[in-house]
Order: sequence, then C-alpha cells, then structure tokens
Amino acid sequence: MSVDPRVSIHPDSSVLMAAIAARLITKLVDVQDKFGEATVVLTGGTVGIGTLKAVADSPAAPAVDWSKVNFWWGDERFLPGGDPDRNTTQAFEALLSHIPVDPERIHEPGTSDDFGSPEEAAEDYAQRLREAAAAEHAADMSDDRPEEPAALPRLDVVLLGVGPDAHIASLFPEQGGVREKERTVVGVRNSPKPPPLRVSLTLPAINTASEVWMVVAGEDKAGAVGLALAGANPVQVPAAGPRGTSRTLWLIDENAASRVPQQLVRKDAAGA
Repeated sequence: MSVDPRVSIHPDSSVLMAAIAARLITKLVDVQDKFGEATVVLTGGTVGIGTLKAVADSPAAPAVDWSKVNFWWGDERFLPGGDPDRNTTQAFEALLSHIPVDPERIHEPGTSDDFGSPEEAAEDYAQRLREAAAAEHAADMSDDRPEEPAALPRLDVVLLGVGPDAHIASLFPEQGGVREKERTVVGVRNSPKPPPLRVSLTLPAINTASEVWMVVAGEDKAGAVGLALAGANPVQVPAAGPRGTSRTLWLIDENAASRVPQQLVRKDAAGA
C-alpha cells in the first residue's frame, strides 16, 4: 500500500546531500538489523552522486556492513563499460571503491560492450532481478512466504533524482517507458537528454520499494517538484508516479521547494 509523500526541506544542496547520506546510513543499519542484509537502488545526477560521496566521507559509514548491501541502479546510460557518463562509473568513484563491498552484490546494468541494444540489456537486467528475487524467496523460511517468487527482490530504498522536465530514472514525459505497466525494466531510445540510449526501471518496479526517496536540488527543478507534489499525471510528470509501499520522501533544498504546495510541508520537515 502506497502512502502520501512527506517533504523535508534543507537550506542548500550541500546540507541536503549530507542529510541524505546520514539518513541512508541509518536506514541501512536498521534494515540490516532486521534482515541481515539491505538493498538500495542508486541514482546518478549531481545530488545522487554527491550523496554517495557524502556517505564515503561520513565517520558513521563503517556502521554499515557494506559487504551485505546489495546495489542496483534505477537507470543507466547504454554506453561502454567504464564510460565516465555511466552512473555506475560515477558511483564507484564516489563511494563503491572506498568501502568494503562484495562484488557479487553490485548489479550494474549491461553495457554496450556486452549487448547490441538497450532492449537486450534491459531484459538481462530484468532477468538478474528475477534471479535475485528467486534466491531471496528460497532463503525465506518465514510462515508467510509467498508460494512463488516475485519478479523483484526486496528493495529497501530507491533513490531517484528529478530532471527539470520532471523525468525520473530514464522515464521521460509522454514516452513509452513511463506508460509501461507490466515490465520491470525497459530499454529507452530517443532520450531527450543525451545519451539517447538507456536502460531504466519502470514505475511498477520502483513502486515495489519499501521506501522511495526523491532527492532534488536547484531552482530549475522547482516547477517539476511543484507539479509532482500537486498530483499531476505521471505520464506528463513522471516524478508524480513514484510511491514507496511504506514511505515516500521528498528530500529537497530550498531552491527546489519554492513551488511546493504549502499543505504538504510538515512543520518538522527540516529534521524529519
């Protein structure tokens, strides 16, 4: 069951990224206490990568058992491995190369070195998500274990940036990806933001996550944030679509918050 979003506003992007990093460290520790491992879906962009760097720089980072964190990505550019424009390359530089991760738990979307099209890479990524879900299902000894494995593993936190056009992951306004109802991963062509070829989780996949965190900074994003929080149609405003099953957080700076409907801003927002 999805829940209405909460909005937490921070003075500027630097404070915002440090706050998201602290929140993420705490969340991963809590999830590991409960399940023994944790799964996070990363995002690119200035705030997404800046947050990862803030995690790496945090004195609290060793509180997480990084060898038991599963890393996935919400989207990726369909480029050669190691390309500096790939979200995964930037994530390694900012965080993953600085912490004791288990390489088996890092799930990069396929590269153009390995696949002939973004659609092939998308199907491979969807298959690996299914395999992770099946392994999780097999390890679940609880009485309420479902009879069949899901198409996705448990996603504890999904981080999402928002573009000035209100796109999230690589789901762009009016394009086929944001309209997808069945598949968990899609290949993207003709992205209005270069590069044109990408791989992206879909809204149905994103919305299986326990918590979705929308991480946004900058005045150029204010219109998109305002429309999303006002309840726009996700086909026109993809950022209006994500909803976590237990929590949806908009973690934004004051510049991005200038058009947020006031009734959505909690009095305790800055520290919530």
